[in-house]
Amino acid sequence: MRMNLITDPMGVSLEAKEPIPISLTLSPSYPSFGGDYRLQIDGTTLMQLLRDETNLPVGALKRFESKLGKLIGAQLLGVELSDGVLTDIGYFVD
Repeated sequence: MRMNLITDPMGVSLEAKEPIPISLTLSPSYPSFGGDYRLQIDGTTLMQLLRDETNLPVGALKRFESKLGKLIGAQLLGVELSDGVLTDIGYFVD
C-alpha cells in the first residue's frame, strides 16, 4: 500500500548516541483506503525499517534522515509498504 510518512519530533536527544524519539504519522496516499495511524518510534528504528523494507533510493533516505529531529519534521510521500510491514507496526490492513 502506498503511504505518506510524516514525522514530528518528540524531543531532542542530548547525546548524539541516543536515538531521536519521533511521532510518526502514516496516512494512505489515497485517503479512501483507510485512516491515519500514529505511532511512537525512534529515528534509528524508523530508518532501519525503511532501509530493510522499502526500495527507496539511498539519496531519498539520506535526505529524510537529515530532517529527523528538526522542528519542521520530515516527510516521505507515496512510499510502498507491504501489508506485513504495516501489520508489524500496528496499522490494521483489511
